[in-house]
Amino acid sequence: MSSAPAISQPAANQTDPDALRLEVALVGAPNCGKTALFNAMTGATQKVGNYSGVTVERKVGIATTAAGRKFSVIDLPGTHSLRARSPDEEVTRDVLLGQRPGERVPDMILAVADATNLRGALRLVGELKKVGLPIVLILNMIDIARHRGLQIDHEALSDDLGIPVVTATAVRRGGLDALWECVDPMLEAGVEPARKSTWQAPSSHDLRVAMREAERLVNAHVIRPPEPDTVSAKIDRVVLNPVAGPLILLAILFTMFQAVFSWATPFMDAIDAAFTELGVLVSDVIPEGLIQSFLVDGVIAGIGSIIVFLPQILFTFFFILLLEDFGYMARAAFLMDRIMGKAGLNGRAFIPLLSSFACAIPGIMAARVIDNKRDRLTTILVAPLMTCSARIPVYTLIIAAFVPNTKVAGLSLQGLVMFGLYGAGVLSVLVVAFVARYLFSREERNAPLMLDLPDYKLPRARNILLGLYQRAKVFLRRAGTVIFWAMVIIWALSTFPTAPEGATDPAINYSFAAMIGKFIAPVLAPLGFNWQISVALVPGMAAREVAVAGLATVYAVSGDGGLINTIAGQWSLATALSLLAWYIFAPQCISTLAVIRREAGSAKWMWVALIYMFALAYLASLLTYQIAVALGAG
Repeated sequence: MSSAPAISQPAANQTDPDALRLEVALVGAPNCGKTALFNAMTGATQKVGNYSGVTVERKVGIATTAAGRKFSVIDLPGTHSLRARSPDEEVTRDVLLGQRPGERVPDMILAVADATNLRGALRLVGELKKVGLPIVLILNMIDIARHRGLQIDHEALSDDLGIPVVTATAVRRGGLDALWECVDPMLEAGVEPARKSTWQAPSSHDLRVAMREAERLVNAHVIRPPEPDTVSAKIDRVVLNPVAGPLILLAILFTMFQAVFSWATPFMDAIDAAFTELGVLVSDVIPEGLIQSFLVDGVIAGIGSIIVFLPQILFTFFFILLLEDFGYMARAAFLMDRIMGKAGLNGRAFIPLLSSFACAIPGIMAARVIDNKRDRLTTILVAPLMTCSARIPVYTLIIAAFVPNTKVAGLSLQGLVMFGLYGAGVLSVLVVAFVARYLFSREERNAPLMLDLPDYKLPRARNILLGLYQRAKVFLRRAGTVIFWAMVIIWALSTFPTAPEGATDPAINYSFAAMIGKFIAPVLAPLGFNWQISVALVPGMAAREVAVAGLATVYAVSGDGGLINTIAGQWSLATALSLLAWYIFAPQCISTLAVIRREAGSAKWMWVALIYMFALAYLASLLTYQIAVALGAG
């Protein structure tokens, strides 16, 4: 094994122990186990924040070796190359080359490689060697590699590369023994000063040469077993079949939405009954008046109309988490790559768009993995069209009011409609991306999608339950903050001013809410929206689901019964269909627009998203309503 490079202590204030501490950078490709290694090295001594000026996460911790020596560890964003084709990769490049203001150049690099897939990691190490910093290569997940029959001569690889090479198992702190044996002598001897960097952005020719060198190293120092006919391989022969694969994916999604409606109904009924009883109890205890109206019609009716959809949201996430833990999501990405490519989307856009099923915000942020800036921008602009969980309360309300709970060929008709709405969201993404393909000039052809397919494994109950708990917590916190205050405002607007003495119309017709709704209503009248819908859409810009709570508050104040029965009696089918069409496209979420501005780097693209989505929403609703009326549904 190559001798460990010497370390020189950084010149600093000798009285400041943090200034004396060496800083070591963890560098590696995404999914190589780098974060698991960081967690194992640093334990609970971590600080998480963002780099100044960008929304890229910065994680720093203190590691303590087996001999008790301490050093700082910075977990740099995952990268395949220092060419920096995404914001995350730009941060990694700039920190290593000393080009980031306010960031200290690390004293040493720990290059992390997935021992089961070394080719790409060895190419990256070739680039890192030119940076001029001391390097140690860590072959992580060595236990998995050995289990698969891979034999890696890491000592010979070390001699060939001219740098220390150690093995590790990051998920177990005990798997770091070899790393500490390497790092401890280096810390004791002191790290040599960084040499002048010779790194330059590699050309396509340079990358091909580097890949050939990485291939040579793998062939020279890694002995692979014969390819086993594993269970995963047998499943993939069916799941990834060009014909059967897409049909299986469609069947899985279809089953998911059927189950969501069927399984969630008893829980939703129980929550609805509980809030109804709570409203009755409060009405019996508190005398009739403003306080009773605020609590019953504002808080209980508004918040209850949102909480009732929690079971459906959790069942949706249950299936998504189950598929992720099972290992199917990467297969779904490969199946969708060809379709998305024809629509003008980069294959890597699948993961951000898939994340947008939960919420568009993490989906938009996940678009950083896309190399090409134009492709990344296209993904950011279309991600809000995916059917996020905030749309579920709106869709479920309208479906429950207007779609009979009957079976069609043994399938739930309500589930079929929900499945169709999700399909409409996906189709709208593909169509808008196809149009954008001709509006945005392409700097280069889309890069092929490259993903490692993990082995199938049984989902872990702890992971599923923890994921559901986190999502329920976020939803309930949202209900207790954004939605609560929106309900307070809507109740106030719906209550004041009070009806004049001798008035014969419902009191709400004299309120500020009625004034606002009737002012907006002429613009939305061609869509079939009444003033109650119009006024609910305004606070609904804070969050899509607030519109449901707004409707509940408005109709509760006007003395009507349950919201589902109320809208079923007062809206036409054409109006209901029109509102569904509106919510497929409308940008009813200020937080999403703010993230678009931040991730796109310009307010211009936020306004582009706002205008094009509102234009599509208005056009889709107009056509839906007018056609439905013409067919007799008005």
